[in-house]
Amino acid sequence: MSRDPLNLLQGTVDLLVLKALTWGPQHGYAVSRWIRKRSEGALGLEEAGLYQALHRLDRKGWVSATWGLSENNRRARFYELTAEGRQQLRTESGTWRQYAAAVFRILDARQAEGSS
Repeated sequence: MSRDPLNLLQGTVDLLVLKALTWGPQHGYAVSRWIRKRSEGALGLEEAGLYQALHRLDRKGWVSATWGLSENNRRARFYELTAEGRQQLRTESGTWRQYAAAVFRILDARQAEGSS
């Protein structure tokens, strides 16, 4: 079943990119591929949005970047989580889980519960 990827908000993109990098240094295309695969195709990142996020995370000191060769022998920037990035991932994951739980409480509410 083919689905269109969902649109992602900036904060969510940053969180997903940080999570993808917990598996080790990756170039941008590999990050995008990992997110798409782990979400079973439901989440996709446009190239421009992905690289904006990687550069933003680099400026904040949450990732570091070095040049290397990709699996097809092309020069690529590889991004790696910093200690600050790991801490930010823990913080943002907790916040996002609280947010998602609150949204699900609302979505799962029955009419009788909400009529008070």
